[in-house]
Amino acid sequence: MNIYTIEFKNTVFLLPHWQIYMTIKKKWFQSWFDTSYYHILYKHRNDKEAQNFIKNLVQYLDIGSDQDILDLACGKGRHSVFLNQLGFKVTGVDLSRKNILQARVNSNARLNFKIHDMRTPMESQFDLILNLFTSFGYFENQEEDVKVLTSIRDGLNSQGVAVIDFMNIHNVLERLVLEEKIYLDGIDFDIHRFYDGNFIRKSIKVTDTKKDYDFEECVRAYSLEDFKTLLSANGLELLEYFGSYSLEAFDKKLSSRLILIFKKAAEFY
Repeated sequence: MNIYTIEFKNTVFLLPHWQIYMTIKKKWFQSWFDTSYYHILYKHRNDKEAQNFIKNLVQYLDIGSDQDILDLACGKGRHSVFLNQLGFKVTGVDLSRKNILQARVNSNARLNFKIHDMRTPMESQFDLILNLFTSFGYFENQEEDVKVLTSIRDGLNSQGVAVIDFMNIHNVLERLVLEEKIYLDGIDFDIHRFYDGNFIRKSIKVTDTKKDYDFEECVRAYSLEDFKTLLSANGLELLEYFGSYSLEAFDKKLSSRLILIFKKAAEFY
């Protein structure tokens, strides 16, 4: 039997391989995004809205078809695929192995998907890096979010720009639905949301054929002011920000989204 060494709080444990999984608890985003339940719950996402956003963004940024785009935390690749259909060369990366395996069905010479942790810099640089649909702020330790920003900064070439598409936290908190029950595809989803002062947390109880499963979503409640501070402190310069997928002006109370466009600060070129 293979024995592995694990160190925890300065104590060394010798464990058989079958206990490793039980000992190291997965983070919520490592387990939830890899389940079929996540995709069932969110299967009614508005793809037309997402495609219009991509079109608006490409037009605003004046991106050429010869430029390299990185879709960071791409999920199953819906944004990557549409960008590729518009003629762009795209690399989509995500931590979820299942998502990437499904995304690779759409791969071609100008569309590539990889399993990758967004906290780790890519080996190459890009003209445009996208982090869309609130795929930021997942980590309990804010230093991990800083790693994502550093990864984005180091992944931009000298002319590159990056986009983070985040929720407008003020609008979300004003309209936060605390409890919700959803029935989809024979599955019950019992959802509870709350704000703990730092994170918006969502507990999701799934009942499927009389079996219960518990999942969680957790996103740090970053405001525009928080992002301005984070970007500036990590070698990034905010160029513009918008409040909707139509790229309307940001309104703290009314906007549904917070869309940030930024680049490397001059000293990092």
